[in-house]
Amino acid sequence: MNEERNWKEKLRTLLQLFTNKKTVKGASITYQVVWNLTLILLIIILLGGAFAGGVGAGYFASLTKNEPIRSYESMKKDIYNYEETSNLYFANDVYLGKLRTDLEREEVKLEEVSDYLIKAVVATEDEYFYEHDGVVPKAILRALFQEVTNSSVQSGGSTLTQQLIKNQILTNEISFERKAKEILLALRLEKFFDKKEILEAYLNVSTFGRNSSGRNIAGVESAAKGLFGISAKELSLPQAAFIAGLPQSPFGYTPFTNKGELKKNLEPGLTRMKTVLQRMYQNKSITKDQYDEALTYDVTKDLIPAGTSSIEQYPWVTFEIEKRAIDILAKILAEKDGYTEEDLQNDNALLEEYQTLADRDIRRNGYEIHSTIDKNLYDAMDKVKNEYQNYGPDKAETVIDPETGEEVTIMEPVQVGAILIENKTGKILSFVGGREYSEDSQLNHATNAIRQNGSTMKPLLVYAPAFELGKASPGTILPDVPLHLAPGINRPWPSNYTKTYSGLVTARYALAKSFNVPAVKLYKDIIGQRPAEYLKKMGFSSLTPGDYEQLSTAIGSLDNGVTVEENTNAFGTFANSGQFIDAYMIEKIVDKDGNILYQHEVKPVEVFSPQTAYLTIDMMRDVINSGTATSVKSRLKFSSDWAGKTGTGTDFHDAWFVAVNPNVSFGIWNGYDTPKSLKSSGLNYSLRNTYLWADLMNAAYDVNPALVDPAESFNMPGGIVRRSFCGISGLLPSDACSKAGLVQTDLFNAKYVPTTVDDSLVQGKYVTIGDKKYLALDSTPAEFAQTGMILNPDYIEKLFGIKTGVQNLIPKKNNSNWANILLPDDKLSDNGKAPSPLSIGVNGNQITWGSHPENDIVGYRVYLNGNKVASIKTGSALSFSGGNGKYYVTAVDIAGQESAPSNEAVVGPKEEEKLAEPPATDPGTGTDPGTGGETGSGNGNGNGNETNPGNNGGNGSNG
Repeated sequence: MNEERNWKEKLRTLLQLFTNKKTVKGASITYQVVWNLTLILLIIILLGGAFAGGVGAGYFASLTKNEPIRSYESMKKDIYNYEETSNLYFANDVYLGKLRTDLEREEVKLEEVSDYLIKAVVATEDEYFYEHDGVVPKAILRALFQEVTNSSVQSGGSTLTQQLIKNQILTNEISFERKAKEILLALRLEKFFDKKEILEAYLNVSTFGRNSSGRNIAGVESAAKGLFGISAKELSLPQAAFIAGLPQSPFGYTPFTNKGELKKNLEPGLTRMKTVLQRMYQNKSITKDQYDEALTYDVTKDLIPAGTSSIEQYPWVTFEIEKRAIDILAKILAEKDGYTEEDLQNDNALLEEYQTLADRDIRRNGYEIHSTIDKNLYDAMDKVKNEYQNYGPDKAETVIDPETGEEVTIMEPVQVGAILIENKTGKILSFVGGREYSEDSQLNHATNAIRQNGSTMKPLLVYAPAFELGKASPGTILPDVPLHLAPGINRPWPSNYTKTYSGLVTARYALAKSFNVPAVKLYKDIIGQRPAEYLKKMGFSSLTPGDYEQLSTAIGSLDNGVTVEENTNAFGTFANSGQFIDAYMIEKIVDKDGNILYQHEVKPVEVFSPQTAYLTIDMMRDVINSGTATSVKSRLKFSSDWAGKTGTGTDFHDAWFVAVNPNVSFGIWNGYDTPKSLKSSGLNYSLRNTYLWADLMNAAYDVNPALVDPAESFNMPGGIVRRSFCGISGLLPSDACSKAGLVQTDLFNAKYVPTTVDDSLVQGKYVTIGDKKYLALDSTPAEFAQTGMILNPDYIEKLFGIKTGVQNLIPKKNNSNWANILLPDDKLSDNGKAPSPLSIGVNGNQITWGSHPENDIVGYRVYLNGNKVASIKTGSALSFSGGNGKYYVTAVDIAGQESAPSNEAVVGPKEEEKLAEPPATDPGTGTDPGTGGETGSGNGNGNGNETNPGNNGGNGSNG
């Protein structure tokens, strides 16, 4: 009770303390002070916040004051202007690969992306993506605090929208100004675009490391294909999580090296994948079961093996398509700006500018570039090229080492360039760019190497233009003799490959055997009409003014040269009835929206008439059938109607063979990059070249027999006739030419059939001495001359405009009929004096004598008892059989002068006295004098006897 009372007393005392006046007054003062301090603190905080906010806003405004207010169209152009790699295609839409670029990207629509990947990206990069308006203030403040305090970064402060702005509009610069602009533009972007559009752009922009070829990649479609070999739509949850984790550190997490090899340590990327899965599970994008299953999945087994890019597998094709596509786009871009193709050709700076723009355009706009190259043909020919064993030896070449500046010796291989073109369209179906593409050997020998084209020039520049101008036909007779056609050169020029000459030949035969002299002689006759203009029409791009004027152009000795493509393409003109159709490799270029930006159009150029084209084709058939390319026939496994021409460059630096059939033209070149002779031991260099040509065509035949072995032959157009001509002149045959057996037949353009009758042969008198014939003089006795065909002395110079020994004109082959023709310089000169007397012998009733030592003797006269009883021509048997009596013989020269009588010889009863023997006029040099009969004298190199005194020796002693 006492305790309770004490407690109550204390409580009463305490209450009195709080209720007395003094205490109440003190509490009131304390409350007022605390309240006022609180109000002051609140005011200070509000004013400070307002001040800070004002300062912050002002600072933000100062950072963004130079940023223009962007329109919807402007932002749309920037956001969607991400570079997309162009795709390359073989013919028939067969995929080749990506264009060479620093970054491979392939655009994809959002609906074509795996839902797993979309959720993975959002969960990892921006968990509030669907809720914010472009920025997340909390995340910005957190990032700002981390920046100010220099604390470790827990998570980024950028939304997907901000990242898109940074990648597409701004730069990666780290500054408050860039960040302020990023925030401002992100807010504006969210105002213009919906979340799907922003997300789609982000998925196409982000970088994802390297693909299995070692190429840098951007965009989820390139990532899915480059890592797993599938499209973005087909990605599984673990695959999607792996890709979604890459943007944070693309080259740290990527599984491939820059060589396309799988990294030894994949753990960083796999750990990042697990982080992505965890975040997906935390924001409920996936279930617990999906999460657990994905965590245990071995995603590394889905990575595709190290691959090869189109550049590695088809370097020459890839780079050639790229080069040509850039040229095409440069013209298109220039035309949009009002420039013509001629403007670009005449202004190198302008051309370079638009090629630069085109190069940038083709690498960022995701074009489809479709080529004409047939993959199967290319692969087959590439295999043959790699396996061919007869290129010839590598040869030493001294070069300067770029690093040391010292001379070093390298071994250069024989290179090859070849190209197959479809005649009617100009499509380049296949080509061989070289032996091996490497850092040291990247020149495309089919399209870019400029070389002398040797005798393949002859049908293009000499024979076809001469036919077109009416200056020649296949049957035109041309001189293949030593000629001095080069001014200032004291030796005959040109010479033939064989260093021999063949006399008068037809143009057909000269081309088949590739004679240089007839070609240059004919070219000289037409050079005033600038036949090189035909080359220009046929696409020769490297001609110089000198090439129009120099005779050496006729045999392919150009100032610069031609490419295999140009040379082969020009031959297609003959297959196209005289129309040149420019070769091309780019069929079309399609933009990423499916619009055709460029489509090739065939534009034929009239060069030769159909008649000229066919005559040239028909002549070139002989090159293969009986000329310099006959080796091809036995090498081919099929036999279409081929016509072609071989060629050899100066000093054997280049070997060519170009041929056409009704469907295709195919040309090949062999040579060293640093020009040097192709000659070597073993197989002839020309055969090495033509054999490879045939092997490549056989490979093409195996792939597409209908293409390279058409059933039809070249069709002869109207206006072609077959006519006879004289093989000496090419004119209409005269009776004399017919009698001589020199009439030939060939094809002619009906417009240019010869109308003049040959007058090269005349009937005249000649004498025969030994196996030679000589023109008779007016004073030559008729008894020793005979009438025959003589080549008109005035004809040769009039016809050919040359002076040469006419013996050179006799054809070296098939010349049997020429044995009856006397040439005008076969003249036997009179020595101006009467012949010396002969010595004769007798054997029974036969008078004999030896050949007269003087070379102008045309015959002998036999006298019996002072009367002439016989005239015997030089070259006939030097003997006479007659009746009894006294005989003597005289020699007669070409001028008709007769020698004094020989000694007398008696046939019949012997007389008592010995006949006096006249002095010998030529002691002779017989080493074995004859042992003649009673009065005979041996005149032979052999042993004389009673019945057969020797001839052509010195006088022997009496027997």
